[in-house]
Amino acid sequence: MTGIDPTLNATADHSLSDGKLKAIRMAPKLAFRNLFHDRMSLVVTLIGIVFSVVLVAVQCGLYLGSERTIAVVLDEAKPDLWVVPVGTKSFDDASLLTGRETYPVLSTPGVQSAEELVVGFTSWRKPQGGTKAIVLVGSNWTRGGLQPWNIQEGSIAELNAPGAVAIDQSYFPDLGINAVGERAEINKQRVTVKAVTKGIRAFTTLPYVFTSLERARQLTGAGPEQSSYILVRTLPGSDIEAVRTQLVSRIKDAEVLTHAEFRARSTNYWLFKTGAGMALIAGALLGVIVGVVIVAQTLYSSTKDHLNEFATLRALGASAGYIHLVILLQALMSAVLGYLAGLGLSLIAIEASKATTLKIVMTPGLAGALFALTIGMCAIAAMSAIMKVTRIDPAGVFSR
Repeated sequence: MTGIDPTLNATADHSLSDGKLKAIRMAPKLAFRNLFHDRMSLVVTLIGIVFSVVLVAVQCGLYLGSERTIAVVLDEAKPDLWVVPVGTKSFDDASLLTGRETYPVLSTPGVQSAEELVVGFTSWRKPQGGTKAIVLVGSNWTRGGLQPWNIQEGSIAELNAPGAVAIDQSYFPDLGINAVGERAEINKQRVTVKAVTKGIRAFTTLPYVFTSLERARQLTGAGPEQSSYILVRTLPGSDIEAVRTQLVSRIKDAEVLTHAEFRARSTNYWLFKTGAGMALIAGALLGVIVGVVIVAQTLYSSTKDHLNEFATLRALGASAGYIHLVILLQALMSAVLGYLAGLGLSLIAIEASKATTLKIVMTPGLAGALFALTIGMCAIAAMSAIMKVTRIDPAGVFSR
């Protein structure tokens, strides 16, 4: 019996391979035409994706903005170590140290400097009458301590004057102040606004008011050697953990925390212990759920409307995997279009929020996470359509 020519087999295999490649190349074109054939369904799909992207972007941006607002003063100070009273929950929740901590800290090997910081709640009496609770922050900036930043009017030098304080311009209405030079009272003692900052806002509704260390002690009733925190900076090359271990053994009735630990403690307290963070996360999850439901419903309806076309493809020899690829590509195109539109609207909303008290942040990491989330959301939504197509009987097309 004559054998089959191997070249014929090779030619047949090559033809099959070419056919598969052409079919795969046609998949994006088919998905594109299928997507844009019904413009109304496309619009509904994109609205669902855009809504989801904007909601998640705003909620996550608010979360990041809240985190930065809570830690704004900590990040500006940013020492290597914080000496804090035992049980301190956050930066704003300050009590007073005993006053016997500074010298043991300074005498510890590896310590370069130790700056005292007074933080306390007190009462601000407005010039026109009425009071407002504030967070008073006092430090010795002449020795490198924390000082107010982003000063728009006045200067640090002017804060050395008797009774001088600095406030943020966004708190003018709350504090009853209209301009630099106006006077008010803190704890029944006269103060004068000598400097105005921009963008130093607290997570709570209580304004930050900056002044010198000695003045803060007088206004809060602290002792002459007492402070709320000691900001410790170590010598270059020193082992921070080793210095911390020595400080713990030398100081009683106080905790020694790294900057990262104190920052995390402060943000976790306000975001999770108070429930504010959970509300933001719940809003973001709601956006994802709504987006998945809308996109899944739209893709399912679109697939159902094109069942005859998909059945024809199956009858012509298209594999289930090929049709699944078309549906996934259709979902991917929807995801990219919806993401770009949603990100654009999110950036507009973030820009508009700069004129308000809300702090919404968009970072490259968040933008990347949003893109991955959108792709995943649309892929999950496509599963419902794929399950419908999987049950298609190719023979059904011949009965029509």
